[in-house]
Amino acid sequence: MSSSPGTARTTPSPLGILGVVSIVAVVAATAFGGGAAPLELGDPGAFVRWSLPVLRVVHDAAAAVTVGALVVGAFLVPETTRTSRRETLAQVAGGAAIVWFLAGVGRMLTDFASLAGIPLTDGTYLSQLTAFVWELDSTRTAVISSAIVAVVAVAAPLARTKGALAWACAGSVLALLPLALSGHSAASLDHMSGVNALAFHLVSATVWIGGLVALLVVRPSLRPPQGAVRSHLAVTTQRYSSIAAWCFALLVGSGLLATWINIGGLGGLDSRYGVLLILKAVAAIILGVIGWWHRSRTIAALEAGAEGVAPFVRLATGEVVVMAAAMGLGVAVGRTPTPETAQEAPANAIVYDLSGYPDPGPPSSTSWLTSWQVDWLWLTVSVIAVLVYVRWVLRLRARGDEWPVLRTVSWVLGWAVFFYFTSAGPGVYGKVLFSWHMVEHMGVAMIAPLLMVPGAPITLALRALPARRDKTLGPRELILASVHSPYLRVLANPAVAASLFFFSLAIFYYSPLFELAMSTHTGHVLMMAHFVMSGYLFVWVLIGIDPGPKRWPPDRALRRAARDDQLPRLLRRDPHAVDRAARAGLLRSAQPAVDDRPARRPAHRGRHRLGRR
Repeated sequence: MSSSPGTARTTPSPLGILGVVSIVAVVAATAFGGGAAPLELGDPGAFVRWSLPVLRVVHDAAAAVTVGALVVGAFLVPETTRTSRRETLAQVAGGAAIVWFLAGVGRMLTDFASLAGIPLTDGTYLSQLTAFVWELDSTRTAVISSAIVAVVAVAAPLARTKGALAWACAGSVLALLPLALSGHSAASLDHMSGVNALAFHLVSATVWIGGLVALLVVRPSLRPPQGAVRSHLAVTTQRYSSIAAWCFALLVGSGLLATWINIGGLGGLDSRYGVLLILKAVAAIILGVIGWWHRSRTIAALEAGAEGVAPFVRLATGEVVVMAAAMGLGVAVGRTPTPETAQEAPANAIVYDLSGYPDPGPPSSTSWLTSWQVDWLWLTVSVIAVLVYVRWVLRLRARGDEWPVLRTVSWVLGWAVFFYFTSAGPGVYGKVLFSWHMVEHMGVAMIAPLLMVPGAPITLALRALPARRDKTLGPRELILASVHSPYLRVLANPAVAASLFFFSLAIFYYSPLFELAMSTHTGHVLMMAHFVMSGYLFVWVLIGIDPGPKRWPPDRALRRAARDDQLPRLLRRDPHAVDRAARAGLLRSAQPAVDDRPARRPAHRGRHRLGRR
């Protein structure tokens, strides 16, 4: 497959299309939605009002190109001795990261001016910026994100191996996550769900859009080597298509959740905010149809020969146009005032102010089963884990191989238990009652891993996933690299695993980490991830059948674990340790009466915005 030189010269640049169309779309949509209208009080001026959406869309487009180029270079595109595809993608990612960083800094400066209600030329601007930049959610997260992007901008152009590109890719995705902590969804009463939805939306959209742009950028160099059975363009496109399908599902699901959180139903769709949401939904439907056409027609045509290249390029270019328009609409939606839909006030304002979560009411004998508040992050993780596992099992059966049914049942039950402890009674009351929090902790760290580990997911993956012959990093290669890494060799030592499992409990509850975990969204997510991962590691060291570093016999490991269990002794030394929960804003009762000692307000409730974002 190769395109003629004339065709290559006349093909529009995907980078130019993404930039121009997204800027035009955001300006038009912002004008329609009123996102740049003058403020009655504290107006920062027209320059700041219009710079914010333009800088944000440039920021998002550059982020997409950076992440997409690193994803394609690290995991998708084959490399040969006669090409420099990874080097090209690394340079593209480095250049885009510089634009990302500059746009991020510019957005932070103009965002602060908007929040403070002063123009950039105001004499007090600099002093206020230095005094309050870390106190406001949007500026603080912008500083953190820009700092990570600066590292990526330096590392990406220097990356020459797939491993270096993979680490740069991980850093670029990490830079997106702080941005989810600010915005319409993050400021809603259901803060946790809003942040989770926005994080999924940001990552999925960035990988999806940026991956296609990077694929079109590197396409001219994807000529198949002499004697190759498959076109490298077809191989790379097929791999990208699998990622795009997952991104599309996450994008649509998170978008629906964020819409429900922001407008509370269908009643707000008749507003200008709702019209922009409808246009964005139409763009998503069009992109879904284009993706289906790619998977059913154009990729097959690429496999057939060079005749399929031109139709693929035309359709993919049109897809980038729609993606850029959707990106502009998304930024405009974030700047448009939400409709005035009534949000129910918390049932108990005291509980909500102290913990940041609604009061579930006094626990009863049936609260274990009847109290539910879905944690959408962990529900998504659980569903993906089960779906991928079942898909691998079906792949084995399709080629005539067997997989024990009990292992599948154990794996599914493990994630069902994990979902129960994070979204049912223990998860609901664990946010406001220390005793229930401990039940949630023990269930996630002890019960769920006991069911997950016998499922042997690594063994299943190594049997179901094909090995790549072109020296790219696929799922199987990543799993093997992790299993045989020196880091896991250290962690899989039973003494280390037991220490992580038991001593981390004492360190967590007897340090400021507990307060941080219960007062910030990021801390809470990291806490839950640590609980389940340390529990899984400990159980895997004891009874796991998956491949990995050499482990001790179970009886010896259990004896060592018993010696390392210091938690009961620590609790006996300090019988009032449970009262430390008050420092994290947790209540000792779900009743209106609370401890007289002052409790710290959660970080996401204690920050106040000075104006509209």
